[in-house]
Amino acid sequence: MRIAQVAPLHESVPPRSYGGTERIVFFLTEELVKKGHDVTVYASGDSFTSAKLVPTIAQSLRLNPCCNDMVVPHILQLERLFQDNAHYDIVHFHTDYLHFPFSRRFLPNQVTTLHGRLDIPELTMIFNEYSDMPVVSISDNQRLPLPMAHWQGTVYNGIDAPPYTFQPDRGRYMAFLGRITQEKGIREAIEIALRCDTELRIAAKIDLVENVYYREHIEPYFDHPLITYVGEITELEKSAFLGNAAALLFPIQWPEPFGLVMIEALACGTPVIAFNKGSVPEVLENLINGFIVDSVEEAVAAVGRLGAISRHRCRESFEKRFTASRMTEGYLEVYRNLLTLSHVLPRQEAQADMRG
Repeated sequence: MRIAQVAPLHESVPPRSYGGTERIVFFLTEELVKKGHDVTVYASGDSFTSAKLVPTIAQSLRLNPCCNDMVVPHILQLERLFQDNAHYDIVHFHTDYLHFPFSRRFLPNQVTTLHGRLDIPELTMIFNEYSDMPVVSISDNQRLPLPMAHWQGTVYNGIDAPPYTFQPDRGRYMAFLGRITQEKGIREAIEIALRCDTELRIAAKIDLVENVYYREHIEPYFDHPLITYVGEITELEKSAFLGNAAALLFPIQWPEPFGLVMIEALACGTPVIAFNKGSVPEVLENLINGFIVDSVEEAVAAVGRLGAISRHRCRESFEKRFTASRMTEGYLEVYRNLLTLSHVLPRQEAQADMRG
């Protein structure tokens, strides 16, 4: 199968440090290549892939201080793709809805994975208009605000087992990995750790738009002896950071579409204590690979029960449900269904025209 993967340009594929969508594009692409498919990736020029790379900018946007308008590179990326579209059996977008006006008119075989939150009012207008655009969700909960969308299925995110090394022994500290933002629950994670009198290590990215929140609400805690800010870490550093932790704290304050860090922790054998929002009940199995809680108080109680969670079971749940190979099989099923449908629809439409 000849497949184009269209990645956002904010980070490289894979990202150098923080980045979810681009990491998923990388794992999916590498698995597709392993399975013998002819794959081309449209991404930034500092990306690395076993597939063909079509760079539309030299450097990912987050690392490029000279880019003032981030829409321009994405428009140019789409222009290059549509010049090439005859080469592909299917085009897989990971760039939200930016391409919809073009894809509707020029691409019969295409699908879009929606990686972000969908409970934004303006998205209802988009998907009421573009209800014919084939889309995939990364959790069933994610798709609830948009029942009118043309859903092709849910495909859970998956990652490669290496470099995530299983660590059978429980560590002494709690881990927080992600972004320093209110919606990720960083303040709640700090409160949980302090109430448990347990060290919390924070490996997190600070976006410019969150700088005020960070300075006013989070930075003062970094003077506390139990709170350690590690900074933004790379993919290779995650295994030790997560694997040596007693648990990952995931007290989210928003409808998380998936939560990649949860399966990264499970791959290391580390249980997760997460708030019951968004995709959490789909990813975690309560009392099996972590605790699903509704409050800081319940999270504090869960810390005291971590000994009841088998780290082997955590790793097994990852291997069973969240590997890159399993994710890729899910997408291949979507591709095959769309290709089959594209061959059936023209005949159906022709018969309808004859009857009309």
